[in-house]
Amino acid sequence: MDRIKVGIIGAGYIGGVHASVLARDERVIISYVHDLDAERAEKLVRSTEAAVSNDAAQLIDRVDAVYVATPNTKHTEFALAAIDAGKHVFCEKPMATTLTNAKAILDRALASPRVFQVGHNRRFAPVYATLRQMIAETKPHSAHVKMNRGELINPPWVAHPEITGGFLYETTIHMFDMLRFLFGEVKHLEAAGSSHEYPELDDFSVLLGFESGMHATLASSADASWLFPFERVEVFCHHRTLTTREMESLTLSDGPDGTYTTISMHQLLKEEKWGYAQEDRAFVDAIVEGKPAEVSALDGFKAVELVDACYRAVSSGERVRFSAA
Repeated sequence: MDRIKVGIIGAGYIGGVHASVLARDERVIISYVHDLDAERAEKLVRSTEAAVSNDAAQLIDRVDAVYVATPNTKHTEFALAAIDAGKHVFCEKPMATTLTNAKAILDRALASPRVFQVGHNRRFAPVYATLRQMIAETKPHSAHVKMNRGELINPPWVAHPEITGGFLYETTIHMFDMLRFLFGEVKHLEAAGSSHEYPELDDFSVLLGFESGMHATLASSADASWLFPFERVEVFCHHRTLTTREMESLTLSDGPDGTYTTISMHQLLKEEKWGYAQEDRAFVDAIVEGKPAEVSALDGFKAVELVDACYRAVSSGERVRFSAA
């Protein structure tokens, strides 16, 4: 079998992570890398068999599959171009930073016979994959989720909504996706938000109701200090609590007496622990085996829809309701 020719658009941190994983997959050859910063692109290709492409359109034309790893607000442009060129596409999260653009990508991806996968890596992280298996064996009635940042200073671009699309699109969208992944479709959402350190809404409290009947809260602050764990999911069941600590561990407390057991993932390499290696393997598997992506364009759209609804709920002060799935 001929190796799949991959082109990577965006040679920043996450582009480098994908390049590192793909370079070890014998089914793949990284052919081209494109970045507006030529020096950054040159640095990335040194560890691969790739060449630097000075033109994104040319890169798309010459490969079988495209990784879109640009700043958030540029995802739509390159994702649509790659779909229209008949390529397989791996689009980093968020799939888009407006509901209109997300719908455009969804419609075009659904009409394409190629694989379209969204980079919600946490679905593949062993902590969350294990949590989902445990939830399937019990019946949660509520949950609390948090994803905080310590600051929007490093890297400097995270403080610019014209690049990120807004604070919730940069990091917290992972947890909106995780809520669907763990608990199913959201029926309604209400939210409060405020601004403190940065010239955008940077602190949110969200209440979600699910079609299953359970409910959850989500908290996300951009200036909470880097207090570990800054990402956490707590699931509450009948005399049972399941709690994550980042991608490091999962704790189960079963029964009314407070005893618990902990499953640790700390020994795994970060690429495996955070699900990056697994999501890239899943993307290549889908291409080779001719099967749908494990994180679809619809999943990407739904995550954008929830973030958009959160901003609308804060602006209007009203509950946002969703159509039945």
